[in-house]
Amino acid sequence: MYSPGGLPTRSTPVSRPIKRHHSVRHIAHRVHDSFTSRLCKLLCAIFLTLVLVVGLISFILWLSLRPHRPRFHIHEFEVVGLAQGSDITQIQFNASARNANHNIGVHYDSMDGSVFYKDQSIGSKSLLFPFYQGPKNTTAVGDTITVTTLKENGQRWTEIMNERRMAGAVVFRLEIISIIRFQISKWHSRPHRMHANCEVSVGPDGVMLPIYKDKRCPVYFT
Repeated sequence: MYSPGGLPTRSTPVSRPIKRHHSVRHIAHRVHDSFTSRLCKLLCAIFLTLVLVVGLISFILWLSLRPHRPRFHIHEFEVVGLAQGSDITQIQFNASARNANHNIGVHYDSMDGSVFYKDQSIGSKSLLFPFYQGPKNTTAVGDTITVTTLKENGQRWTEIMNERRMAGAVVFRLEIISIIRFQISKWHSRPHRMHANCEVSVGPDGVMLPIYKDKRCPVYFT
């Protein structure tokens, strides 16, 4: 390149990027990192897929096999001696236990019944021997409980008679306590302690009021 005076001048060189040649070791390291990253991603995807499938299957099984707690209903309840105003010696009752499950059985390892007046037990008894209750099955639960704490003119006896005279009815509570296990095919659950609380009112004649007949009793576990 020439200047206006005729003398040659040096042009500014154009900078070009310097090519760097990577070694074989560097290339192999990058390939190894890429393979490891892809393998980790693949393993994570497989693990998450398995977790999702197992969770979905467990949820479907839970929906189809989830155990319903047994259903208890009170049908008859009579306080013997209340009508005559004498010693209350016996309480007779009839109830039922219903297994509403379609594919789950219930083992009753024990069953005890207690009658309460104002949260004080006035009599209790072992009701049934251990038994198995199949799906969609109902078992009658009835017995006579001997009362020894309600002697004539005693404190509780007096309270019951006063309630009978003033309110025209007396409130009692029948509690049925059972140790149960659920069975699905050959599998058995751990034992559960179940409580069924049946609150009933009896009239001056000692017989359960019609409004409580066939009433469902609340059930809970402890």
